[in-house]
Amino acid sequence: MTTAAPDDLHAELLSRISMGPGTAMDDGEFDRLARAVFAHQYACNQPYRLFCDRRGATPDSISHWGDIPAVPTDAFKAAALVCGDAGVEMAAVFRTSGTTAGPERRGTHHVPDLALYDAALRAGFAAHLLPDGARPRVISLVPPPSALPDSSLSHMAGAVMADFGSEGSGWFVSPDGGIDHVGLGDALHAAERDGEPVCIVGTAFAFVHWLDALREAGTRHRLPPGSRLMDTGGFKGRSREVTRQELYAGFDELLGIPYAWCVNEYGMTEMSSQFYDGVAGAALPPSERLHVGPAWVRTQATDPETLKPLPHGETGVLRHVDLANLHSVAAIQTADLGITSPEGFRVLGRARGAEARGCSIAMDDLLSAINR
Repeated sequence: MTTAAPDDLHAELLSRISMGPGTAMDDGEFDRLARAVFAHQYACNQPYRLFCDRRGATPDSISHWGDIPAVPTDAFKAAALVCGDAGVEMAAVFRTSGTTAGPERRGTHHVPDLALYDAALRAGFAAHLLPDGARPRVISLVPPPSALPDSSLSHMAGAVMADFGSEGSGWFVSPDGGIDHVGLGDALHAAERDGEPVCIVGTAFAFVHWLDALREAGTRHRLPPGSRLMDTGGFKGRSREVTRQELYAGFDELLGIPYAWCVNEYGMTEMSSQFYDGVAGAALPPSERLHVGPAWVRTQATDPETLKPLPHGETGVLRHVDLANLHSVAAIQTADLGITSPEGFRVLGRARGAEARGCSIAMDDLLSAINR
């Protein structure tokens, strides 16, 4: 196949992403673009090319986007998976949260150009949290990017604040997760007084701490109609877990934001695009929701041992192909168990032991390729 010039490919992808996540991209168009992205990454991303060669996959040998080799998320801990020279200055370098293996074992996503990344996050957020075109006061329980420059979530919150936040928006959490309860309370009281809707963004665990503090203080807010909320993340590594139903019931009870206006975001440091499980104002009850990707992403459940795609309805390890990841690797093999349907997917937990066998083999292949 003919490899599209990177500038032309970048421009086409940027145009498609700017149309919004709901704009249809049929299988033929996705396949064409995905294989062009793969050809570019095979040519310019040396560690990924070595991995693909070990798996016998080249731009000339694959006939469908589903044949593109997917790297496990742990690969971002082992190599700089970027097109071009990882030693040059990047527009951004995002890192996963620390692990027991130490900060040197954090996954790292090098982003030499933020145009596609920012277009994807803004389009997704606007479509799912601001479908009515609102410009609410953005209340962030995510630290600002100035405090955590290597956090992709902080970068996202910063872009949302800059593009969509009205006067009265603000940051109310420190880099170590401490909540500014006084400032936060003042901001919400001001919104109630002024009749101005808010959009609150934060991690699920930050929300749990905040709701606990509100209950302990006996405080309830009745935020103006049209107020909405985006929660993200889960409770991995935490001593306490709360179901999403319980969390959303707390939002309704203590903030006056019903579940229909609460939307969960699922993202990964290694990806440029995000998934959402509803549209603010029309979201289904939490138990009925599926996460949906934008038109430029495809998600499959794969067999835990072979990593071959599974039919809809069967539990497997989720794989995402994200065309906005033009400058790194588009095909990402996660460690999340899930189930897909034509309408979206549901994450069921983390793959462990035998369930992660295919991911382990893929990781061994990558390490063998780059260390030979």
